Amino acid sequence: MPKAIRVYEYGGPEVMRFEDVPLAEPGPGQIRVKQAAIGVNFIDIYFRTGAYKSPHMPYTPGKEGAGTVTAVGEGVSQFKPGDRVAYGSVADGCYAEEPVIPASAAVPIPEGVDEKTAAAMMLKGLTVEYLLHRTYAVKPGDTILWQAAAGGVGLIACQWAKHLGATVIGTAGSPEKAELAKQNGCDHVILYREEDVAKRVREITGGKGVPVVYDGVGQATLMGSLDSLAPLGLLASFGSASGAITGLDLGLLAPRGSLYVTRPTLATFTSDRATLEEAAARLFKVVRDGAVKIAVNATYPLAEAQQVHRDLAGRETTGSIVMLP
Repeated sequence: MPKAIRVYEYGGPEVMRFEDVPLAEPGPGQIRVKQAAIGVNFIDIYFRTGAYKSPHMPYTPGKEGAGTVTAVGEGVSQFKPGDRVAYGSVADGCYAEEPVIPASAAVPIPEGVDEKTAAAMMLKGLTVEYLLHRTYAVKPGDTILWQAAAGGVGLIACQWAKHLGATVIGTAGSPEKAELAKQNGCDHVILYREEDVAKRVREITGGKGVPVVYDGVGQATLMGSLDSLAPLGLLASFGSASGAITGLDLGLLAPRGSLYVTRPTLATFTSDRATLEEAAARLFKVVRDGAVKIAVNATYPLAEAQQVHRDLAGRETTGSIVMLP
């Protein structure tokens, strides 16, 4: 029987159990995939703790992976057994050796991209794509601020934004992470534990501020992000690693220059198949061209998912993490 991680109650990493599960047959519109690699993301922790609720219990975590199709369900014509596929927006179920997923969430892996890289880049890379191209379309000459520039999403974003012609300001928690961000396209790195982020942004931009801040940290960085924006600037709050933003006073936006705030999600953008295909093609292109390099800095066995979550939550990792079945 294949193995999978199962969660029967919300809680700490210890609630994840590595168990035998039945080999499932794909239903209409579904495919079964023998996974070669499984992506790990902070959103997996949100679901495990109950910050985000799973629609069913027990459940198998995980939204991202890559592998080979082993079976297709009724009505699936775009894939066949033997096809290499990747996915980054599955509702759940990817912490498994051979999951069944919606065919609509998968895209073919092109030649020149291996499964480990694909599993490490889909959720994070598609997130960067919708942020840089759809939430606020970054243009040559823009100066942007990216909170947590040395994280898995941040390292991809810094490279991609630089490729688009932007000047990239990033934040990091240590000199080591600051150096990593610089190596991946960040022009200026602010050590947020030692420096006033908004003050440094104003110094870098000659007092103007930036037109957009991309912030996946959440509550802890909210005010620094707002204070870094130029008038009519946009805060794209796409995550809450430090805790969810609660009770945002809209009155804070007016005196800072009629600011905009949005809370976009990958699920919204990838729910449209044409958008998913376009975004994935754009992502694969910048990776194959070498403009964006995917840093897989940690690899674990699937059986060690508990430790993976401890390391991720403890900020012990940089770049992307993958688990191998």
